[in-house]
Amino acid sequence: MDGLREMYPKNKYYPDANLTLRLAYGKVSSYKPKDAVEYNYFTTLEGLIKKENPDIEDYKEIPEKLKELYIKKDYGRYSSDSIMHVGFIANNHTTGGNSGSPVLNGNGELIGINFDRVWEGTMSDINFDPDQCRNITLDIRYALFIIDKFAEAKWLIDEIKIVE
Repeated sequence: MDGLREMYPKNKYYPDANLTLRLAYGKVSSYKPKDAVEYNYFTTLEGLIKKENPDIEDYKEIPEKLKELYIKKDYGRYSSDSIMHVGFIANNHTTGGNSGSPVLNGNGELIGINFDRVWEGTMSDINFDPDQCRNITLDIRYALFIIDKFAEAKWLIDEIKIVE
């Protein structure tokens, strides 16, 4: 970064997210990383279930209980039109160290937890491109669903003020 700042002193650079209080704002939106490829702005439990594959570590084995909840559509109060949202993408500028950061809506309500970036957006530490940079967020409704229905930890849900 020091080299880039020296070579291009007139460019604007985003502050380091580590060891600083940093706020970013953006908009939930789909994107097109290349010709004929488009990603919706959200993922669902249906998509996650369909990805089960013993050859892929992240999708090796979907827990039976999660499959049962999916088949029964037993999402409790956490679904939207019988769809269990799992994650979403937005054009917030994120960098290494932002994982675990809260994602808030315009009312200051927690709507998710940032955990990654899309591959095409990893260059944003050097060159921020709002058409390509998307952060990946765990939808808080899915987190609450897992706590409540999958883990059956209702005592935790009882301690949370949930805005619907």
